[in-house]
Amino acid sequence: MPHSQTSAPRDSLAGVRLARGASPWLLPTVATAAVSLVRARRSGAAKAVAVPATALAAGMLWFFRDPEREIAQGRVISPADGVVQSIMPWKDGRTRVAIFMSPLNVHVNRAPLAGTVTSVEHIPGGFVPAFNKESENNERVVWHFDTELGDIEMIQIAGAVARRIVPYLPQGTKVEQGERIGLIRFGSRVDLYLPEGVEVAVEVGQKTVAGVTRIDRD
Repeated sequence: MPHSQTSAPRDSLAGVRLARGASPWLLPTVATAAVSLVRARRSGAAKAVAVPATALAAGMLWFFRDPEREIAQGRVISPADGVVQSIMPWKDGRTRVAIFMSPLNVHVNRAPLAGTVTSVEHIPGGFVPAFNKESENNERVVWHFDTELGDIEMIQIAGAVARRIVPYLPQGTKVEQGERIGLIRFGSRVDLYLPEGVEVAVEVGQKTVAGVTRIDRD
């Protein structure tokens, strides 16, 4: 049966569920908005700051939201909210499913299968837009999971704005399918490599929901 996934504690603000790792961005923004709103009654300059500051704070709250999900059934589920950008056969027989995440998507990524994290590797790189082919050389974090299907590779790729990937789990951690594993701040991409013989169920242009959309087909 599908289950409601609740992982380690996350940041929160005014009852809104927020992604872990959001505080360094959120707290200064919200504090600026709050102070400018208080001072706006007595200062024209503060009033001028209050409108954009409040809008920015609201945007940050929306971006860093981290809703609970009823985790779907299936061997492989989507690790990211977004749109399937490409489905590409790889030389070693695997199939790469690339999911583009816009700034409007939830940016908390989830484990596509249950298993054990066998490696988490940060690789420095550039910051071109995540939908660009050159983004394969961007800053990224490469994950490997030991699962019932064997080794599963997943790559979190930073975009032009996203310059910080926040892994939540270290090597050796056992994970449940759909468990939160990390955050990419702002527009970005997640690549998932399916083992040889696993048929892809999604299509290019299809929207995906992390922990909900099934990636493979029986």
